[in-house]
Order: sequence, then C-alpha cells, then structure tokens
Amino acid sequence: MLPIVCAGCGELLDRDSPICRFCGEDNRISETPIDVVEVPADVDLDRLNPWSQIKHEIIEKYASAYTRILRTQRWAQRYVYIDAFAGAGIALDSEADVLTEAGALRALNVEPPFSEYHFIELDAGKAGILHQLARRRPSAQVHVGDYRDVLPHLLTRCRFEDFARGLCLLDPYGLSVDYALLTQIAAMKTVEIFFNFMLVSANRNVLWRAAHSVSPRRAAMMTRAWGDESWREAAYDRQPNLFGAETQFKASNDRVIAAYRERLRDAGFAYVPEPVAMRNSVNAPIYYLFFCSPKAVAADIVDQIFRRYR
Repeated sequence: MLPIVCAGCGELLDRDSPICRFCGEDNRISETPIDVVEVPADVDLDRLNPWSQIKHEIIEKYASAYTRILRTQRWAQRYVYIDAFAGAGIALDSEADVLTEAGALRALNVEPPFSEYHFIELDAGKAGILHQLARRRPSAQVHVGDYRDVLPHLLTRCRFEDFARGLCLLDPYGLSVDYALLTQIAAMKTVEIFFNFMLVSANRNVLWRAAHSVSPRRAAMMTRAWGDESWREAAYDRQPNLFGAETQFKASNDRVIAAYRERLRDAGFAYVPEPVAMRNSVNAPIYYLFFCSPKAVAADIVDQIFRRYR
C-alpha cells in the first residue's frame, strides 16, 4: 500500500507510483543509508545480540504473512503495527560493532507494508534517530513518551467496529508490562501481540530469593506483571527438611514459563503457542518470546515459525 500523499509537498500521489508528479519526491520507504544517519553523541544505542536477531527474524516472517493475508480481505480498512519500545531503529551489532538495522526499521521494510506504523520511544534522542529513518513514510509516526500514556490511545486505531486490526510488539527491558494491559488488549479481540517475558529480570529481582525474603516493592512488581499472587505458588517448590519445616526451592524455568503461559490464556487470549526461549552465548534463557492471538490460524502460522528456532 503506497502512501496517499507526498511527504514533500502534500499533494495526492498517483495510485501506482510513489514518485510525486508535482515535486518529484520519491515516497518509497526511506532509503537513507543507516551509516549516514546523524547519531548524537549523547545517544546510547542498543547493541543487537544474536538472540535479538532471531527475535527480529521471527517477527518479520510473521508480519509479512500478516499483511499478505489482510491485504486480500476486502473488509479490512487498516492494519496497524505498534511497537511500544521502539528504540532508534538502528543498533550496534554486538559482534562487528557496526550500525545495523534494528526492529523498527526492519518492520518498515516488511512487504506488503502495514497501513499504519506507530513507534513509541521514551528516549527523545533515540526517537529523533528513528524519525530520521521514517521521515519518507507518511504512514509512520514516532511518539515520544511512556508507552503507558501513549499505547491506550493507539489501540483505538485497531477497533473491531472500524474494521481494523493490529499487531503490537511489547519488548520491555524488565518486568514493566502490567498484566492489566494484557487483559485490555485481549478484550479487544483485534490485536495480536509478540511479548517478551523477561525471565532474567524475574529471576534476579524476585525468584532467586526465597518467597519470604522478597521485598514488598519487588513482590508488588512481580504481582503487577503476573496479575495476581499466584506466582508464589508457580515459582517455588517446597520440600520438608530434617527439622520438619518446609524448605523452598525455585521451580524450574520451564515450570515458571508454563504457568505464565496459562496466565496469558487467563487474560483472554484464545491462542498462545509455546514460546521460544531467547538464549545467550552460554545457552541460558534471557527472555521468552510469546505470541498471543484471538485467531487459531495466526497461532498456527507463528507456531510453525517458532518451531524453527526452538
């Protein structure tokens, strides 16, 4: 789907050409080489690790299938891509230490394109870089702010009654996505999500400690992310010791993740395929990439993609 108006002069574009016949502007997706994008010295770019590359590959493969399917549906008025933690659109490759495309820019390169792109980024410097990369795409908007403030409004672009659908990426740095937000998205029945459950953050901040020794602040954080206090049962095994009292042991990662998968179903998502573990160089899981959808066909497609990376 081509942009409707020229990014240069605002005139209507011809249906089948991205070249504006009024000013000559090329309105195709930004062809700005990433190595000439201005990166301010005070912007700390993310590093793209091998597991992040895998995540991006998975999302790209599904996003392309998603737009191909919806493009054939006459009822679909728009299909929206939302990245709640968009970053700069570029990152430093962790191995070669050179600039490389990151998630937001790779999403803009998906073919066929989405009707709209919305990128949320809290860091103004990173948002400025992303704006440079997306400036030739009138259908792409960069929103500077906290996703908690911005995302609820953007979700209204995906309402059932407007014949709209959405694909949302929730890629937090820690346990910052509240379960209440997931239930809100699930209730819409029109938005699918890729969601990174940050197991390493849960382990370090909460689960590696005995339940009785977790601080109230950290326990509250876990409860907000989990949705209730049932994480205390899911995350620990109990065995009697020699003195007749119980000793707690952290449950396996597999058990914690299986329990959280059930929590996503409880939130209202009808289909939640088994997630993919994103592992570091020593094969330790850092986070688990979940996909949640109201549609069986979507879950089947993602499950086939996931199997290649499990």
